[in-house]
Amino acid sequence: MEFFCYHRDRSGSAALREELLERHWSYMDRYSEELIARGPTMAGDTPSGSVHIVDLPDPAAARAFAFDEPNYQAGVYRDVLLRRWRNLLGRTMWDFPGGEEGGNRYLVLGLGEGQAADLTVPPDKDELIAYGPLLSDDGAVWLGTAALVRAPDADTACAVLTPGRYAETAVHNWQFGGRG
Repeated sequence: MEFFCYHRDRSGSAALREELLERHWSYMDRYSEELIARGPTMAGDTPSGSVHIVDLPDPAAARAFAFDEPNYQAGVYRDVLLRRWRNLLGRTMWDFPGGEEGGNRYLVLGLGEGQAADLTVPPDKDELIAYGPLLSDDGAVWLGTAALVRAPDADTACAVLTPGRYAETAVHNWQFGGRG
């Protein structure tokens, strides 16, 4: 089962995040085989959150992954969005044909209401790094869509979602994560 996990940083936690960087990476190293994508969202040059898309056995394992994470335990994060996810591209971020460098990268989140939208890969998929629906724990209810996208700007990135089909959308600067 694939899960989308987005830890959003607490205001003023950048120094603590930096102090815990090696502990965070060591924790994530334990999941290297399960990770589909990972990396920080950014506010300028400062991390503002941390995205992890991971393949785990069940919702309980996903909750343990999200809430045992060292930054979460130490208070770096203000909240966590954890949802079942479906990998419609069938690959990891490391398989993205565009590579790890070049261009602007974004996390695009659409929180859904009503009828499901964007359940298939958009026709212009060449700039998609990861793409799929956010689902309830049992996978039966559509709750939105999450995508990692390379695009010239945030508006272009957001265009991967069908306009008017989401209660809320958000676009965050994002970059490939992990040990450099």
